[in-house]
Amino acid sequence: MEVIGASTKKLELDSAGKAVLQASRTELYMDMRFFGGALNSLLYEMDLSTTTVGTDAVSIRFNPSYILRLYVEEPGKLNRTYIHMLLHCIFRHMYTSARYEDVRLFDLCADIVVESLLDTMDYQSIYRVSSDFRDRWVKELESALKTLTVEKLYRYFSEERELEELEYEKLEREFKLDDHGFWQRLSDNPADEDQSNEDKDKEMPPLDDDMTPPDSGNDSEDNGKKKEKYINPRRLKQIQNKEKDWDKEAKRLQTEIETIGSKASDKLGKLRWTLKFFNTSRTDYRKFLERFKVLKEEGGIDLDSFDYGMYSFGIEHYGNMPLIEENEFREVKKVQELVIAIDTSASCKDELVQVFLNETARILLTGDSFFQRIKIHVIECDNQIQRDELITEVADMKKYADGIHVEGGYGTDFRPVFEYVDKLKAEGAFENLKGLIYFTDGYGTYPEKVTTYDTAFVFPENGEYEDENVPDWAIKLYV
Repeated sequence: MEVIGASTKKLELDSAGKAVLQASRTELYMDMRFFGGALNSLLYEMDLSTTTVGTDAVSIRFNPSYILRLYVEEPGKLNRTYIHMLLHCIFRHMYTSARYEDVRLFDLCADIVVESLLDTMDYQSIYRVSSDFRDRWVKELESALKTLTVEKLYRYFSEERELEELEYEKLEREFKLDDHGFWQRLSDNPADEDQSNEDKDKEMPPLDDDMTPPDSGNDSEDNGKKKEKYINPRRLKQIQNKEKDWDKEAKRLQTEIETIGSKASDKLGKLRWTLKFFNTSRTDYRKFLERFKVLKEEGGIDLDSFDYGMYSFGIEHYGNMPLIEENEFREVKKVQELVIAIDTSASCKDELVQVFLNETARILLTGDSFFQRIKIHVIECDNQIQRDELITEVADMKKYADGIHVEGGYGTDFRPVFEYVDKLKAEGAFENLKGLIYFTDGYGTYPEKVTTYDTAFVFPENGEYEDENVPDWAIKLYV
């Protein structure tokens, strides 16, 4: 009878907890309909391995006592916690956490990003009074970093602003709302992760509900590091497969918000801009150089091929003794012609121009990507061409990279560079120009005419930039 009673009690708690979460979801949907898809993306599962509530990207895993208490005493906090967890999923924090060594710091950074975003949103269902402590910290971080992302915050706290234990605890109390113990710290090598979990599965009995294996105790911290909850392989597979769904949901949510337009812009706060920033593809522009490469012969011993004439001569004159001689020329794909433009206008601050110069030098010093005889124009421009440096040999690259200096400092107009390049092409200065890389902050007048070569506008990922007006035919990259 006691077993039946306990089982009945558990079912009642499970049912009550799910009913509370459903009520919170309904209220949030009525207030923020654009979150509809995300709100319906998470299941509910009672989990007594946590004392609060958290998500693994598949389900909201809750302790019913905590959920019921929140619903009665602080219903607004329950709604806020729900959206807080959704944003973790949309920004896929549980999938990127494995890249960071300090789990505690990563969790804090993820919570600061989400909560600072929610503070800018004006919806009654998730409203909370912001403390002076919170406002002071967010103001300091935004002043130092401009845009708050987990990567920037983690680097800032690791390298520039190391937190004392008391500060750590205060910040965690201020920004933490959910249990991150369900976040699987996925390894960089999926094969290793799968094998590791297969081994664990042989040792552990299958778990259908709880994520903590028998006799493992509750989730706790040991020497500042959290003990992760065990996740059986079936559940892990579900979590991994869910990442693609959240990627699609992030893009769908951005589209939905853009459709709403300016009507709700004041209420959305920084959500629209943050989603756009997060969903923008961050392509390594150095990989983009691959698009500029052409196939040509270059001097040098090619150990992967041989002279067929000498081979045939040996067979003909010496029977079964072919003569093998490596070719002294080889076919390779490298960059031969390239234009690098640097925005030196007044809108680009000195430190930003220095970033552009450093990246230009890095391109030039990647000698293996270029033929020995090359044509690389490095153009400095504000609202007119200020300087054009022509590099024709790889040996000159380091010399130029060491001596880069800036000319300009007026308004911004991108068109003179393209007009100048067209003039060079008409004069026969290029044989087969494949591309142009333009380092800029984006504040200026863009050309309307489509170029006959690939064009990439490169923006500073960690600085202020405007990429809204980039032509559709051009490519946006970030450094």
